[in-house]
Amino acid sequence: MTSLSTTRPARIRSLLGLLRRVVTLCLIAVCIGWTLHKIEAHLHASDKPAGFVHGMLHGALMPLALPNLLVGNDVSIYADTNTGRTYKLGYTVGVNACGALFFGVMYFRVSRWRKGRAKVDAGIPA
Repeated sequence: MTSLSTTRPARIRSLLGLLRRVVTLCLIAVCIGWTLHKIEAHLHASDKPAGFVHGMLHGALMPLALPNLLVGNDVSIYADTNTGRTYKLGYTVGVNACGALFFGVMYFRVSRWRKGRAKVDAGIPA
């Protein structure tokens, strides 16, 4: 077998893997957008001012609003009628918890990738 015949299937597998990741990312973005709209409608149905728990939910959902905002959907990420300090504390906790979850997962994935890469560089089979 020549090197040309072995690189072509590898290149096709690589392109198919990239396509699968892009499609998966788009599906996740659509699911996030749909879920965000449903949660937003439920949260804003009440006339009571938003408190700590609503602040946490708004804070956690704020980073997820980006796909909706990019495609032109107006998503409210902060309640106009809130209880003040408790809502803002909840919002801050929600944003930080969401960020810690995201960056924590990314840290462990990069850490695992580096360990695997170090084994390959050392000649140890994975």
